[in-house]
Amino acid sequence: MTKTQLQKRVAYLESLNDQLSTEVSYLDSLMRVIGFSEGLITVKATAQEIISKGMNLEKGMNQDES
Repeated sequence: MTKTQLQKRVAYLESLNDQLSTEVSYLDSLMRVIGFSEGLITVKATAQEIISKGMNLEKGMNQDES
C-alpha cells in the first residue's frame, strides 16, 4: 500500500472507531436507564451467569406460553 492509501485507511478506521465508541456509550446509557446499574458491565455479567447456569431462555419462554 502507498502512504496515501495507508493514510486513507487510518482515517477510515479512526472514523469507524469513533462510531463504534459512540454506539457502545449509547448502549451503556440505555442499559443503565432500564435498570442495569453498571450498564454493559452488568449486562455482560448477567449474560455470563445465565450461560454458566445453563439456562435456556427460549425453552423458558415456550413453557410460559403453554
